[in-house]
Amino acid sequence: MAIEVGAKLEGKVTGITHFGAFVDLSGGVTGLVHISEIADNYVKDVKDHLKIDDVVKVKVINVDKDGKIGLSIKQAIDRPEGYVPPQRERPAGGGGGDRFPRQGGGGGGSFPRQGGGGGDRFPRGGGGRGGFKANPGKPSFEDKMSRFLKDSEERISSLKKNTEGKRGGRGAKRV
Repeated sequence: MAIEVGAKLEGKVTGITHFGAFVDLSGGVTGLVHISEIADNYVKDVKDHLKIDDVVKVKVINVDKDGKIGLSIKQAIDRPEGYVPPQRERPAGGGGGDRFPRQGGGGGGSFPRQGGGGGDRFPRGGGGRGGFKANPGKPSFEDKMSRFLKDSEERISSLKKNTEGKRGGRGAKRV
């Protein structure tokens, strides 16, 4: 039997890995259900949802030239018209949810904040190239970059001043 994209079939789970499950379809043909195609919600471990020898209904989502068959359990489920699947939730804590911390909160850098209080590292508004600003309350990339370069230059010059007299060796300070 030829496997066609879009076909809904039943199969038996023959193997489970950390990235998905292998399902045996009719005639000894095996396809892979990727971990992202197992359920509508976040799947941390495939073994929490499937076990070997489970019979599952799958939908064929792709067939590669080299014979690999991509399957989906969540797309095989018949849903009422207008159904919207819930948004995926990521586990708290370990997923790097906010790769870049929000501006203005906290600190934690090795250099003290300059310009006193407020928590805002970059001043609001002001200049920048181009006339369009996507969000008038936030500084543009160019504003942030110029502020960063200015702060960086100040820190470097401060470090140079403080380390020049501490170089050791014979003789006095270098002039």
